[in-house]
Amino acid sequence: MLVPALLLLAVASPAPRPATEAKPATGADVIRMMHDKYDGKWYRTATFMQRTIRPDVPVEIWYEALTVPGSLRIDITPLSGQNVLLFHNDSIYRYAGGELKMSRPFVHPLMLLGFDVYAQPVDKTVAALSTLGYDMTKVHAGTWQNRKVWVVGAAPGDSVAKQFWIDQDRLVFVRSLGPHPQKAGVLTEVQFNKYVTLGKGWIETEVLFYEAGKLMTTEEYHDPVADPVPPLDPAIFLPGPYRQPGWVKE
Repeated sequence: MLVPALLLLAVASPAPRPATEAKPATGADVIRMMHDKYDGKWYRTATFMQRTIRPDVPVEIWYEALTVPGSLRIDITPLSGQNVLLFHNDSIYRYAGGELKMSRPFVHPLMLLGFDVYAQPVDKTVAALSTLGYDMTKVHAGTWQNRKVWVVGAAPGDSVAKQFWIDQDRLVFVRSLGPHPQKAGVLTEVQFNKYVTLGKGWIETEVLFYEAGKLMTTEEYHDPVADPVPPLDPAIFLPGPYRQPGWVKE
């Protein structure tokens, strides 16, 4: 019996590989994969409580709220102290006692890779990462915590160059390495661990910060909420006079 040519072609041709298995040629390709996987799905606001743990320092409780892309607000307890860190439109602001004590330009790399990448144009994210010193022409496959990752910014075996690691399946940020910005010869590492689903996206519930291989800070996230109801007041993310966080019930 004659087999139709189209049927022979279908049998001989392998099924197309899922998009998550495509090998990216550049860091920009990785960012595009991240963006496209969750485009229109990722939550736009979120809240959570954080336990901040450092050696020889009492544990601090922080209340955090974010709007994606662009803004993160941290209220440090007790709220009566009116101590706030605010990241907004590539700047950082610090309030103490309700008064603005410091402001300066600052691109938050963890906000960029953990959240903003899913809700802003790919070219904007790539440009920001290039400005931060990542070599976006370099990408290779690796393994981290028994999961496949894409490593952007370094050649295989290079643990010194500034680089970030992205889980190949979930397409979320899991690790970064690089020189300390103020301490010559000191390498830093950040890990995003213990991801849980949040809305139609993800959120890490443990963040570890290392310097020269020593654990310096542990952040534990609790009670994350995606797109809370009632919605967050956009004014709490704006620099200017101190505003109560509103959503926090301490």
